[in-house]
Amino acid sequence: MDLYKKTEIHLKRQKLRTKAFSLQEVLIVLLIIGVFMLIALPNLMPLVVKAKSIEAQMQLKYIFNNQTSHRYLYSKYTTDLYELDFEAPKTVKENGTANYTYEVMSASNTNFIARATAITDFDGDGIFNVWEINENGTPKQLIKD
Repeated sequence: MDLYKKTEIHLKRQKLRTKAFSLQEVLIVLLIIGVFMLIALPNLMPLVVKAKSIEAQMQLKYIFNNQTSHRYLYSKYTTDLYELDFEAPKTVKENGTANYTYEVMSASNTNFIARATAITDFDGDGIFNVWEINENGTPKQLIKD
């Protein structure tokens, strides 16, 4: 074959070749991303805890609204969540999605206290998050995780 023909074949092969990353390049990029994630993860934990505590606050507000309605109807608060039409969501221990358990601690004609207790330790420090709400309707964090 003459030189012109060889060059032409070589150019056709190069046009057909697909540009791609090598396995080594991909592994290096994954390693760099992993190192960045390890550095960033401890800084993101407070945001995770805050996001999960919103679940407790929303459910406690729902209990407060139902307790208020119950008081208007029956002139007293109740300790029974079923009377409030509140079915506690399944927790993560029960193959559900809820991170808190809910209970009405006390109730009388004039006041009540409902509590949300975390069932998982969000940041691994051994402290479980606890929220409460009363007849005033403002959730308060008793124990910060």
